[in-house]
Amino acid sequence: MTEQPDDVPTEPAGAAEPAGGAAEPAGGAAGPAAPQDGSADTAGELARSLETLRTRLGTLRLPLETPDAERSREVRRRSVDQLDDYLLPRLRAQQAPLLVVVGGSTGAGKSTLVNSLLGEGVTAPGVLRPTTRAPVLVHHPLDARWFTGDRVLPGLARVTTAGGPAPGGRATRGPVPPAPGGGTAEPHTLRMVASEVLPRGLALLDAPDIDSVEQANRDLAAQLLGAADLWLFVTTAARYADAVPWDLLASAAARRAQVAMVLDRVDPGAEATADDLSDLMAEQGLADARLFVLPETGLTSEGYLPEDAVAPVADWLTGLGGDAGARAAVIAATRDGVVDDLVLRADELADAAYAQQEADTRLRAAVAGAYSDAVAHVRAATADGALLRGEVLARWQDFVGTGEFFRALEHRIGRVRDAVGAFFRGAPRQAPQVEQAIAHGLESVILDAAEDAAERCYAAWRGDGAGRALLDGLELSRASGTLRADVGEQIRGWQADVLDLVREQGSARRGTARALSLGVNGLGVALMILVFASTGGLSGIEVGIAGGTAVLAQRLLEAVFGEDAVRRLAVEAKDRLSVRVRAVLDGQAARYTAQLDAMGTADAGGAALRSAARGVAAAADAERGARASSDGGEAARAAAASGPVRGLRGAGMSGAGDLAAGRSAPGRVPDATSGAGPDQLGRSDDTEEQAGRRRGFWHRLFGREEAGR
Repeated sequence: MTEQPDDVPTEPAGAAEPAGGAAEPAGGAAGPAAPQDGSADTAGELARSLETLRTRLGTLRLPLETPDAERSREVRRRSVDQLDDYLLPRLRAQQAPLLVVVGGSTGAGKSTLVNSLLGEGVTAPGVLRPTTRAPVLVHHPLDARWFTGDRVLPGLARVTTAGGPAPGGRATRGPVPPAPGGGTAEPHTLRMVASEVLPRGLALLDAPDIDSVEQANRDLAAQLLGAADLWLFVTTAARYADAVPWDLLASAAARRAQVAMVLDRVDPGAEATADDLSDLMAEQGLADARLFVLPETGLTSEGYLPEDAVAPVADWLTGLGGDAGARAAVIAATRDGVVDDLVLRADELADAAYAQQEADTRLRAAVAGAYSDAVAHVRAATADGALLRGEVLARWQDFVGTGEFFRALEHRIGRVRDAVGAFFRGAPRQAPQVEQAIAHGLESVILDAAEDAAERCYAAWRGDGAGRALLDGLELSRASGTLRADVGEQIRGWQADVLDLVREQGSARRGTARALSLGVNGLGVALMILVFASTGGLSGIEVGIAGGTAVLAQRLLEAVFGEDAVRRLAVEAKDRLSVRVRAVLDGQAARYTAQLDAMGTADAGGAALRSAARGVAAAADAERGARASSDGGEAARAAAASGPVRGLRGAGMSGAGDLAAGRSAPGRVPDATSGAGPDQLGRSDDTEEQAGRRRGFWHRLFGREEAGR
């Protein structure tokens, strides 16, 4: 339940090159052209504003179980991951290779596709589930330094292996290349493979299954996709409508991530499957995403898909590898979408932080109200004369002499000075008994008030979702076990305070020295009685007795100290009692508020987080404006940086126009998406009328015929 803040990033915003510097182009294009002129300054400002946002997210606390707390924690975690794994590294190193993450469902053919594009057995597909465990990152050898450090995916340890031909037989039986020291790479490692086949400036990452039976694999797959410049999402004709992939794809569309879809294992004559997938893509905001259709086909003796089957994908990726401007456009589009989405999520998290503060305030108010009422109850009980009954009254009567004396005094109150003289002619005999009776009565009042407050707090927190979770494992429904001892200590302290007041007042009156030497305790008891002098809580004969008791106590004190001094002593004694009662009850209330103090939710950081989000939005607007004003120059530099590249396996075989020429054109992939010709699995340019008449996949699956067929 308790959530700890994350560490904040320490890498400086200017760390834009890999260790040792970027290598010069060798037989291919380097990374995307670096921003020039004012766009570099605005990009640096954007990076700094994102670092501030990262700091705020790292200190954000969402421990209370508010209605949307669980979802908000997940949003926060993914936001931090995306900042650490993608956004900050990408801004710090804008010339880094474009990272294409190949993701998809279990058994969709991701690893086979990667191996087939490279013509090397860099990653191992298999029949066991989950298939891909440790992610595999394939890069050009000259791009290695972009990925060997912790620039991207800093939470994954690096393991370096070499690519090579796949073992004989079907790829679905091939073993995972061994990690250094033997064994198979662990799931939380990033296995890096250098391949000369892959163009410079382009990297492929084979991610774990997004619907793996292992939660850790699913979480890692989502994290890797969040770190991608481009998603290459692989699904099959049998599973393209599964819910789990579309949850991820919908989130990608929401943040305008660049996505391409690969529909694998499509039977001949099943064009409607691709049509249905296109419709789903349009519904989920991915109408402009590329769609590649791969036929159901046998594998080669090396375990790869035929070259003509993967040709459209190979053409497209080869085109990206040879066009620095196209790569820069993909990177910028994904980055801009992530920034915008992050600002929205930060606003949402700021609301979640305010909800935490409101819950904290609400729970504290319940505690404060209950214990303030308890203090008020004790104050009323010690002011309405209720304590001057029973044992206290009996001990006081014994103290002033005899019951007959006290009753006679009630009839002849005017002779109080004679009583005072008689009182001080002998040492008080029963003062300790009166003090004990007062202490016992006062203790009962405070204990009752504390128990009632504890019950009220427990009920209030139990009825609140945020408070209910904090009560688990704690005994807070009753007052603490040390309360009686604490109350006794405070009462004894107050009685000592009263005696000190009497002693201090007596030391200022030389004429009362003998009286004080004989009756400090007696005068102190009289002052305690006077504190509880009101008769509002008594009735009948008790009123007269208590009233006489108070009058006698007051007259005794006035005879020694004077009227003004007695009035001041009574107020001071009452105030000191209130302070000590408040201390006891505050200690009881702290058992509750300490739980909130430990959570740190009194200020959950909503205002600071919202301010940081506004800073990111402003910096992003400035960076895009500067980038737009320098697009002409950057396009020329990108064109100069572009050049012919070695094609991936199957490149140039699809006859796909500009794609075959090594260019990456926007929009959907051309008709011959399967490489098998338009008569087999190629997509035709249906007219709107024809599209309305075509039979859907689910209709074919269940044998239903549409009207007019």
